[in-house]
Parts: sequence; C-alpha cells; structure tokens
Amino acid sequence: PSGGTGCGKAPTLYNGTHTIQSNGKSRQFILRLPANYNNNNAYRLIFAFHWRGGTMQEISSGGTSGSAWSYYGQQEQSNNSAILVAPQGLGNGWGNAGGEDVTFVDDMIRRIESDLCVNPRQRFALGFSWGGGMSYALACARATVFRAVAVIAGAQISGCSGGTQPIAYFGLHGISDNVLSIGQGRGLRDTFVRNNGCNAQNPPEPGAGSRTHITTAYSGCRAGYPVQWAAFDNGHMPGPVDGTYAESGITTWTKGEIWRFFAQFS
Repeated sequence: PSGGTGCGKAPTLYNGTHTIQSNGKSRQFILRLPANYNNNNAYRLIFAFHWRGGTMQEISSGGTSGSAWSYYGQQEQSNNSAILVAPQGLGNGWGNAGGEDVTFVDDMIRRIESDLCVNPRQRFALGFSWGGGMSYALACARATVFRAVAVIAGAQISGCSGGTQPIAYFGLHGISDNVLSIGQGRGLRDTFVRNNGCNAQNPPEPGAGSRTHITTAYSGCRAGYPVQWAAFDNGHMPGPVDGTYAESGITTWTKGEIWRFFAQFS
C-alpha cells in the first residue's frame, strides 16, 4: 500500500501535545505535522527520543538552538516531508520496564496512523543517550516496523528484546564519551553488522585533538540494510561541530548525515 489507514481522512490530530493510554498509564507525545499537510500524501514518520532527564518539549523546541535543532534537526532537514513525534519518557527516561516503552511506541503508531497519512515502510527512530538506547531497543524489537534507526551516543540501557533481525542502522559516538563509552556504542553497531550480513571491520575513528569526525559505510551488507558508523572527536553530545569542541544544533553535521541516511529509503 502507498499509505496507511489514515490516508484520505480529514485529520483530527494536530500540532502539539497529545495524551493516550498505554499499558494502563497515561502517556504523552508532541506531534508536528508538515506545513500544508496533505491527507493523500504518505509521509515519513520520525520518532525522536529525548535523553535522560530530557523532555519532549526540549526535543520539539530544539532548546537553546531553536527550530534548527527541533527533533534533532530532522524538522529542518525533512523540509515538510515527514510527520515528527517527540514522546515523553516516564520519569524523563526510557527504562522500558517489561517492554512498556516499546508498547507505548506501538500505541502511538496505531493512534497516529489511523488518523494521518503515513507510509508504513517509512518509519524511523532516533535519539541521544538514553534516547539512543530506546532507538536501539526498537531496532531490536521492531525491526520489521521501522525502516531505520539512528543511535547517537547510545548503549544497551532500554533492553534489546529480539535483536536478531536486520534493520538499517546508523550509530554515532564521541571517542571521549565518559558517560556511555564508545565501546558500548560499537557493541550496539556490531549487533546489526551481524544481522545485516555486513563485512566485519574496525572503521577508522578520528584521533584526539583532530576536532573532526569520520563516517564509514560498511561493505557487504544485505541490499536495503546498510550500516553506517560516525565517530567524532568529542564527548557525550548529540550536536558536535567539526573544528571545535563546542556543540551547536544549528551548525552540527549530525542532523544532515542522519537525514541523508533516512532519506535514502524512498
């Protein structure tokens, strides 16, 4: 099908905060529709998960970087070609106890796609830190539901139910991350290097002091299931900027590389 069951319907969902019941709990998310939303156009659906202690409002607003960094920059990069979702974690985290956060995602998809026009082959997830861990949990548990994930400075902290099926995977990590080590990020990546049938390798990573990043696309992966790895000379952050140790959601390279990784699946 070109789109889900919400296609052709007059939408009742709107930009802003929505509340649904999931697993017996009241859960919230912020929704952002493309400007000039067309209910006959099947859009990408992108979930952006906040970090530990973060909020859906910070994801939606872009924080101090503003709209250039909304949804980790995917609002800007997608240029009205995606429906964006910022879910709120319980206790501002993604503990995913008993799989309840994965169930929450299932319930959000059901609610959104019954009302809005989504391409069911174009669902994506990304996040930083614990939000990266949640995106990894979805790659493990919902590899057939999501087309690709991007995990920024993540680790296995939201679980990995399943974790044996292929899914397009992009990992990004700082070489001097002292919160979740780059070794943890490599471990997540290597799960999908195996699942996707890629050739095992140790991708080059930038040296300390280089203030740059190196992105590697793995070779030999199954058609449609690429794995990409970006290591950068910085610490625990989602918006590194080459040439400096500052970070900025306005000038970071991560948002463009993540968008290009997602956008290759048309």
